[in-house]
Amino acid sequence: MQKLISSFSLFNTILLCPFLVFSSFVFPQSSLTSKDIQWLETEFQPSTLSLDQQKEELTWFKTVSKPFKGKTIRVVSERIYTHQYESEVLAKAFYDLTGIHVIHELTNEDDVIKKLSAQLMTDQPLYDAYINDSDLIGSLFRQQHVKSITAILSQYEKDYTLPTLDLADFIGLAFTTGPDGQIYQLPDQQFANLYWYRSDWFSNANYQRQFENKYGYPLGVPQNWQAYEDIANFFSNDIGSINGVKVYGHMDYAKSDPSLGWRISDAWLSMAGVGDKGLPNGLPVDEWGIRVEDCHPVGASIERGGALNSPAAVYAIEKYKQWLSLYAPPEAMELAFSEAGDWAAKGNIAQQIFWYTAFVRDFTQSDLAVMNKDGTPKWRVAPSPVGKYWQKGMKSGYQDTGSWTFLNHTEEKQQLAAWLYAQFVVSKTVSLKKTIVGLTPIRQSDIDSDYLTERAPYLGGLVEFYRSQARNVWTPTGTNVPDYPGMAGFWWQSISQIMEGKLTVKAGLDQLASNLDEYLIQLQTQNLTCGPKVNPKVNPQIWLDRPLSPKRQIDTEQKGKTLTYKEAINVWQ
Repeated sequence: MQKLISSFSLFNTILLCPFLVFSSFVFPQSSLTSKDIQWLETEFQPSTLSLDQQKEELTWFKTVSKPFKGKTIRVVSERIYTHQYESEVLAKAFYDLTGIHVIHELTNEDDVIKKLSAQLMTDQPLYDAYINDSDLIGSLFRQQHVKSITAILSQYEKDYTLPTLDLADFIGLAFTTGPDGQIYQLPDQQFANLYWYRSDWFSNANYQRQFENKYGYPLGVPQNWQAYEDIANFFSNDIGSINGVKVYGHMDYAKSDPSLGWRISDAWLSMAGVGDKGLPNGLPVDEWGIRVEDCHPVGASIERGGALNSPAAVYAIEKYKQWLSLYAPPEAMELAFSEAGDWAAKGNIAQQIFWYTAFVRDFTQSDLAVMNKDGTPKWRVAPSPVGKYWQKGMKSGYQDTGSWTFLNHTEEKQQLAAWLYAQFVVSKTVSLKKTIVGLTPIRQSDIDSDYLTERAPYLGGLVEFYRSQARNVWTPTGTNVPDYPGMAGFWWQSISQIMEGKLTVKAGLDQLASNLDEYLIQLQTQNLTCGPKVNPKVNPQIWLDRPLSPKRQIDTEQKGKTLTYKEAINVWQ
């Protein structure tokens, strides 16, 4: 805990370093070509910078990149709109400006991690930089294969650090900072998993009256899992069909597939309240149920002080399975992430507890059943409800922070050229336009922009969420997980067996916790910074009798609680 407190102190110190905030810099803008000016005027508008400020930023890139002209760099990222825009538009603009050719590959996230792992195992220079999830932060600071952003900034403060990089403007920097205070990755895009619902159905006077008559409280944005369950039952069974079409009160997926593991490991347990208080992640027990003592992981099972097979975790998975069975379309059991994503857009789903805001662009297409004729959506996103083990001060959901990662063994000039490209695609000259294209904001200045104020009614609550404090409570996987690529695969294999009925929920979580414990024991043999020191097994009751997580079973049921949309957002102001 003391190390963490120290790390946040150092984190704050880093943000205040003078070279990280705006400072004046002057290069002759006459060095910009007509093509550079054309990019500015036709592509990189709007911007939070004035045109003259944008010209200064581009002039800086043009000037400092001269030693790298003619080089080719390779970067890889997952295939989402934001990175597609970088690959197809920003890479070309960067080449026109600097003469540095960028091969920006797109693939699925799982493949990005495989490529990163392959480069680490072989020391072969496959890519000069990666854009991967900050879920790896626990691996990055322990394995020390990454050249931290802190180190890059320190080493290249004067020559290759954009004077207006303005780290304090990045909203997700706490997610990419290790317990040692080092910033290991530079955020490139962010999206959160929020509650999604049909606001037109929720505002229907008949439905409101029917719901309140039966359940005893207003139909609104659910604040706890009991309310979510009541609303799911209301639309699936009490309403049943709307305009002759069968409707459902819940949507998720459960196909035996790696994406089922992400669904659960991406904070499902934290929403139920499995872990401890603490932001961005619970301490000493996190959302994976792994306990850490003095930065060393000591176990995931309740027998070793973890919470992965605790009563709270059993409650979380039982609800996941129960809701799928009772309130979701029958097809949901056979769908994976990529197949389930567009279901709610078909128009017969009332709510989804855990919906990716990366879908906002797809869900605002004018021809969809969930859109109004005036271009506003019939749906809203809001902070997701929490389970009965959750307490104020805990994280409430998941936020993916795709971030730039640089490896130690990359040849210096290649790394520097990639560092310039990374700074270009997150620069204030282009970041607002990139946010408009992908709707994955990373900068406070973009979130506060007049443009997003004007667009807010058309984005279903995305802007309101990012302007609230809730965005700090939706966080990626934390530092308790010492080897994310090596441990993530265990989740879907055990959860699949539970969903298919091959194991009970308790037996499946016992298996999963045991597998993670064994993996932590294996990692003890490696020379890791803050490596695992696994506790011996004891009677679980010893841990349950102590305060904090793992938590004793709560037998009392919640009473459903809802708020209006405005009230639900105001909770997080």
